[in-house]
Amino acid sequence: MLDRTEGPLDIKNMSEDELNVLAGEIRRFLVEKISKCGGHLASNLGAVELTIALFRAFDFPKDKVIWDVGHQSYTHKILSGRKDAFEGLRQYGGMSGFPKRKESPYDVFDTGHSSTSISAGLGLVQARDLTGEDYKVVSVIGDGALTGGMAYEALNNAGDRKTNFIIILNDNTMSIAPNVGGMSTYLNDLRAAEGYNRLKRSVSDRLETMPVVGKPVAGALIRAKSFLKQIVVPGGMLFEDMGITYLGPVDGHDIKKLTKILEEAKTIQRTVLIHVITKKGKGYAPAEANPEAFHGIGKFDVATGKPLGTPKGPSYTKVFSEEIVKIAAEDPTVVAVTAAMPDGTGLKDFSKKYPDRFFDVGIAEQHAVTSAAGMAAGGLHPVVAVYSSFLQRAYDQILIDVCLQNLPVVFAVDRAGLVGADGETHQGIFDLTYLSSIPNMTVMAPKNADELRKMLRFAFSMKAPAAVRYPRGVAYDGLTEFDAPIEYGKAEMLFEESGVALLAVGSMVSTAEHLRTKLKMRGIPCTLVNGRFVKPVDFDMVEHLAAGHRLLITLEENVARGGFGEQVTDYAEKHCPKLRVMNITLPDAYVEHGDVTILRNALGIDSDACLEKIEEALENLHFE
Repeated sequence: MLDRTEGPLDIKNMSEDELNVLAGEIRRFLVEKISKCGGHLASNLGAVELTIALFRAFDFPKDKVIWDVGHQSYTHKILSGRKDAFEGLRQYGGMSGFPKRKESPYDVFDTGHSSTSISAGLGLVQARDLTGEDYKVVSVIGDGALTGGMAYEALNNAGDRKTNFIIILNDNTMSIAPNVGGMSTYLNDLRAAEGYNRLKRSVSDRLETMPVVGKPVAGALIRAKSFLKQIVVPGGMLFEDMGITYLGPVDGHDIKKLTKILEEAKTIQRTVLIHVITKKGKGYAPAEANPEAFHGIGKFDVATGKPLGTPKGPSYTKVFSEEIVKIAAEDPTVVAVTAAMPDGTGLKDFSKKYPDRFFDVGIAEQHAVTSAAGMAAGGLHPVVAVYSSFLQRAYDQILIDVCLQNLPVVFAVDRAGLVGADGETHQGIFDLTYLSSIPNMTVMAPKNADELRKMLRFAFSMKAPAAVRYPRGVAYDGLTEFDAPIEYGKAEMLFEESGVALLAVGSMVSTAEHLRTKLKMRGIPCTLVNGRFVKPVDFDMVEHLAAGHRLLITLEENVARGGFGEQVTDYAEKHCPKLRVMNITLPDAYVEHGDVTILRNALGIDSDACLEKIEEALENLHFE
């Protein structure tokens, strides 16, 4: 069936049995392809039948579907004619793992962050109605995205619309980790309400067959459905009370039932929410047994489900995990906050050791930060562990709720810099810029694993807002012989010579070390400084370097605008006019998906690319 599927029309012409065969073939295809290149597996396996039903019921791309987060869109890509592109999935220059408008007309909205699909879908509905066009709009939300506040803002707005708008709640009980909170409990109650739906269908079907009085009575029953739901369904009808028609719950792996309820939803001239129950990881036993591990996974052995390749050492996340547990053992006021990612951020061990001091708020970064601010105001010392690209969703809360009040909240900013295959929405390349813009915030970046441990302890000792940012992957274990105590706002001199000076922060210190070796091989003396602090920058060190060097190169894994290098350049122009400063940064642009090593070379921040730039700069200096 999969070989026969080149586009949406092929789906519409298949029988029910053929569609079920197709679903199985798609699952095998996904397991095979993702085992070779990595990707989001569990969420995609759970959405196969739902996607097939959508392509049966709607006329894509005339009709529009928006996938919240987007890491369940692989079947959508297959059915829209991109099956052969899976050879290059998430590879540099290949197909994205998320919906991309530039990639296909079937992808109507770029996604990658959570809780956005209802807002975007409602915007499309309003555009459709104002321009007089005729198409359906479907927003799929799930994988815990309904814990995000933006989703409720959109639901509130959608409730009074008198036009067709379809929301599908893909309920698999999980985000990346199992869902938490009141909405999770509420949905559990709704899942138990299938008895209500069976009762409604049974009574309606029987009344329809009765002569004369049957249809009027059936109509009255339908008009009374809200009252009936409030009696039968546990927990009350939140969605109905908001003005949204609730349909479900429905088995998300039954294509026939899904297609039928989708067709029904198309006829309703208001906002409709279809509650679909799916199983994350369905069809592949290792992913069913451990969907959290198979949410985003690298290459793995299909037979066993075990990852291929072994790390060369502990990751920065692991180093953070171990140290925060030790810090918490010494200080009972230390608490930890995560936005639905206890494992990804390294807080799983903390949650087991100190369950009463661990808070998983769901996919709600804004709430995570402000609740941490409240804890700090109440005498606790919270750490918010979060990925760089997700922390930017809470910029206002950091600015106003934490830093304005100078509250002692520590931000453990994981996945800072290039993260690779997830692409534009996940690259952590803006945090130095947005964090450095905030008064009262201190920003640090460690050169290696040992320095991460020390910076975390220093951050807690400050009793003020502080962020420690570190990259994804294996922690650097070099330069351990340099272990100067951390002093507020002070850089660390590693090698002092003359001529050329390298001033690097975070992950770029190891790059600068390699770069220095290559410069030395060319007979070029080179000073190397570990910047440590991005806010405040050690301008005394800049003055020191200006006294004995003609060329200063800053290195950072962040965009140029507002970053570390821009601060150094601005200072040097005003106070050290004879010192030429060159910034090695990422471009002020969105960075596509691809292997990090390939991206670093393509973007000109690996040691070889840096060497070329420096040699060119030195040649120009000779002519000045």
